[in-house]
Amino acid sequence: MANLLKIFVSSLLIDNVILIQYLACCPFIGMTTDTDKAFGMGVAASFVLVLATVVTWPIYTYILAPLEISFLETLVFILVIAALVQLVEYYLKKSVPALYSSMGVYLALITTNCAILGVTLNCISKGYNYIESIVYAIGTALGFLLAMVLMSGVRDRIRSAPVPAFVKGTPILFVSAGLMSMVFAGFVGLIK
Repeated sequence: MANLLKIFVSSLLIDNVILIQYLACCPFIGMTTDTDKAFGMGVAASFVLVLATVVTWPIYTYILAPLEISFLETLVFILVIAALVQLVEYYLKKSVPALYSSMGVYLALITTNCAILGVTLNCISKGYNYIESIVYAIGTALGFLLAMVLMSGVRDRIRSAPVPAFVKGTPILFVSAGLMSMVFAGFVGLIK
């Protein structure tokens, strides 16, 4: 149980997929202009991330590895992720049309979100068993959601702050993201 907690905390804070691994920077910058959009994107991507791990680990372990065709893992994983994104897109279009339309192209970009592919590949490369992989995916998904919501809050604050003209716009976003990364790097001391 302690090992699962260590994996969870590590994937959530210490090895945060956006702020430490620098994956999924496109939605991190593009979808954090509004907290509702950031939360919606975070939930949608988190759902796909966890479900992709639940599906890809057994495919790799019981099909690709035994047949010695593990070199196809990236291709197979991308196909699984694309299918899951289509399910999420269909669900959002029918159930939450406002969120669906506000996400625009970023919803389809979940398919190519390197964080999702990265997590599925990390579970294999780290040698996690099925339960550890799911815990890692849940921690990473919550870390993704946390980073998205935090950045939307920072951007909201920046809009009302007196920012010097030479750093307005994208430069202040990257400075803010860098500072957030430094804060998350401080969590390394939590687990030894």
